[in-house]
Formats: sequence, C-alpha cells, structure tokens
Amino acid sequence: MQIKILKTEEEYFQALDRLEEIFQAKPGTPEGDEAELLSLVIRKYDEANFPLPETDPIEAIEFMMEQQDIKPKDLVGIIGDKTLVSKVLNRKRKLTIDMIRRLNEKLNLPFDVLLKDYSLLC
Repeated sequence: MQIKILKTEEEYFQALDRLEEIFQAKPGTPEGDEAELLSLVIRKYDEANFPLPETDPIEAIEFMMEQQDIKPKDLVGIIGDKTLVSKVLNRKRKLTIDMIRRLNEKLNLPFDVLLKDYSLLC
C-alpha cells in the first residue's frame, strides 16, 4: 500500500483496514515501518476530522471507548488487569506512564490529553 495523506473517508477506512492487517508487525521490518507510518497518517486524519473535546484523560478514554465500541474488558492488557481497569475508569487510581503509552498506541489518544491532571474520587 502506498502511504499518503488521507483526504477522504474511504482512504481513511482503507488505511485502518491495512493497519489492522499488519498491526503485529515487528518494528524495523518493512511492514513494521508501514504500520508506524499508517498510524501517523491515521492520527492526523483523526485529529482533523474527529477532534476530542477539551476533557480530562478519563473522559477522553471513555469517549474513545464509545466511539470505537470498546468495553472495559477490552482495556485489560492495555491499562492492566480487570481490577486496575476498574480503578482507573472509576477515578480511584491515576494513569501511569506505561498505561499512557499503551493508550496512546492502542486507542490513538494524544499524549497531551492523557497527561492532563485530573482528580481522584475518594
């Protein structure tokens, strides 16, 4: 697949389909490089066409979960185990740097949104 700036919804969905095919490619391989570039152009299209509202990290995660039809159980392995996912989504535990990295990679959530400070509930 030739990688280019995505201008149409059709190109966007084609890029998403291709990324899904090669998502597990090893970094440094031709497919790994392609996946990395596709992630960048997909993110650019997302930011231009589906901007996130001003929000805190948990609201942003919940928004992306709704948009991508992701359930809390789907975040196991991205955030941590089932208990940790629950604690984070219920504002009982803050996100760690590792969680933020994985959420950025897997859900395409921008670092600047995930790094914002937010309050925990007691």
